[in-house]
Amino acid sequence: QVQLIESGGGLVQAGGSLRLSCATSGRTFSSVAMGWFRQAPGKEREWVAAISLGGGITHYADSMKGRFTISRDNAKNTVYLQMNSLKAEDTAVYYCAATSRPIFYSTSYYLSGQYDRWGQGTQVTVSS
Repeated sequence: QVQLIESGGGLVQAGGSLRLSCATSGRTFSSVAMGWFRQAPGKEREWVAAISLGGGITHYADSMKGRFTISRDNAKNTVYLQMNSLKAEDTAVYYCAATSRPIFYSTSYYLSGQYDRWGQGTQVTVSS
């Protein structure tokens, strides 16, 4: 069973950068695909990015392309989200999620219901 703990959130000015980390416990990290989602106040949870088991395949929501980078280090059981050129509208609680489902084969990586495990979230606040 995979447990997820996010870190790295905080307050940053618009145009700045943050790197989120999601550390996992358990022995099966390399066998799960990972995703990042976010939820702003009063809004639904939104998919941000996803990465395959080995890290060779990544996908991003359109509004994050070119600004965010998802990566993983299977030796450290950690997935990262590098966020650059942050905007006020990026303010949200960011969650990492894990799934053993074949989300890349089924192209369902953007659906929150496809993920089995979730972290507690980390707050990112971008001031304008």
